[in-house]
Amino acid sequence: MKVGVLGGGQLARMLALAGLPLGVRCRFLDPSPRAVAGHIGELVVAPYDDVDGLRRLADGVDVVTFEFENVPASSIELLQRHVRVAPAPVALATGQDRVREKTLFGELGMATPKWRAAGSRDELHAAVAAVGAPCIAKTRRMGYDGKGQARLAAGADAAAVDAVWRDLGDPRNGGLIVEGFVAFDREVSVLAARSRTGAVACYPLVENVHDGGILRRSRAPAPGVPAAVEQRAHAFVRAAMERLDYVGVLAVELFLRGDELLANEMAPRVHNSGHWTIEGAACSQFENHLRAILGLPLGSTAMAGGGCATMVNLIGDLPERGALLELPGLHLHAYGKGLRPGRKVGHATVVGADRAAVDDLAAQAAALPPGDPAAWGFDG
Repeated sequence: MKVGVLGGGQLARMLALAGLPLGVRCRFLDPSPRAVAGHIGELVVAPYDDVDGLRRLADGVDVVTFEFENVPASSIELLQRHVRVAPAPVALATGQDRVREKTLFGELGMATPKWRAAGSRDELHAAVAAVGAPCIAKTRRMGYDGKGQARLAAGADAAAVDAVWRDLGDPRNGGLIVEGFVAFDREVSVLAARSRTGAVACYPLVENVHDGGILRRSRAPAPGVPAAVEQRAHAFVRAAMERLDYVGVLAVELFLRGDELLANEMAPRVHNSGHWTIEGAACSQFENHLRAILGLPLGSTAMAGGGCATMVNLIGDLPERGALLELPGLHLHAYGKGLRPGRKVGHATVVGADRAAVDDLAAQAAALPPGDPAAWGFDG
C-alpha cells in the first residue's frame, strides 16, 4: 500500500514512520528539497499547486492525505480526478476557514467563544464593538502557531483597530474573525479516528498548555476531568465527523470552564496534541490515520505504557542528546529540522504509571539547556 501526503514536515514524517511496520510506504509533495519527511520516503519537490508535481504525487498511490490545512483548493480538485483524497475536501475547506468552522460548531450544538466575522475595516470596528475587548482578531484563513492574529486590549481605540486591519486584512486570507477572550480553566483537546465504514475510535481527553500561540505541553489523560465532560467531548467529535463524512484523524481544541466545554478550533489531520499517542496509546494517532484512510480496521486508543503520558515540545533548539536520554521513561523525537527560534524541532514524551513522576520528568526535559547545534547536524 502507498499513501501520498501533501506536505513534508514532521507530521508527514511521523505518518511515514507509523506506516513502515504495516508495510505502508509514503510519498510526499513539498516545495522544499530539505523537507524532513524526505528522510523516510520519496519526496516530490514542487509547489503545492504545481500540476506536474501533483500528478507525480498521485501516481500509483492508494490515497492522498495532507499534514496541514492550508492546501490550495485547486490542488485537491486536481488530485480527486486521479485518486481518492481523505479526509474529504469538505472537511479541509471547513478547517481552512474559521467562520465555517465556528458555524459548524454552532450547528452541532457546541458552545463557542463569542465571535464575529469582519470582511472590511468598518466591519472589523463593528465586530470588535459587538464582541467587546479584550479580544483577538485572526485571519479567517491561514495562520498557525500564533501567526495571523493580533490581540486587542481592553480600551483599544480606533487607531489600534485600524492597525490590526492594516496588518492582517489581506483579502487573500478572506478577511478576519474576532473572538472574545474566554476565562477558561484549562485548554483541552479531543482526537478521534473515523474509518471508511463509519467506525469511530476516540482517544482520552488531553490537557494542553500553550505559550505564544505554540503548544508547549500535553498531558494524557487530562487529570481530574469528570467522565461526563469527556463523554460530551467524544460525542461532539463523533457528530462533527459524521456531519463531514470524515475519514482519518480529527482533532478539536476546546476550552474547559468548570464542567462547560467551548469549542475553539479543529484540525482535519493528525495533531501536535496527539504526539503522546506514539508511546502512550496502544495505537498511535499516526497509525490510526493510515488505517482509517486505507480502509483498514482501527486500532485501540486505550492508554498504554502505564496509563499516564506527558509530551513536551522542543522549540527552537534541542538539549544535549545524552542528557535527554538519561531521563527514565523518556522517548525522544528529533525531527531533523534546522534549529531556529520558535520552530518545533522535536518533542519528548514520558510515560509511566505515576502522574506526578511523569510530569516531573517531562518538566526536567523541558528545562534542559540547549545543546551544541553542531552535534545534531541538522540544516533543513
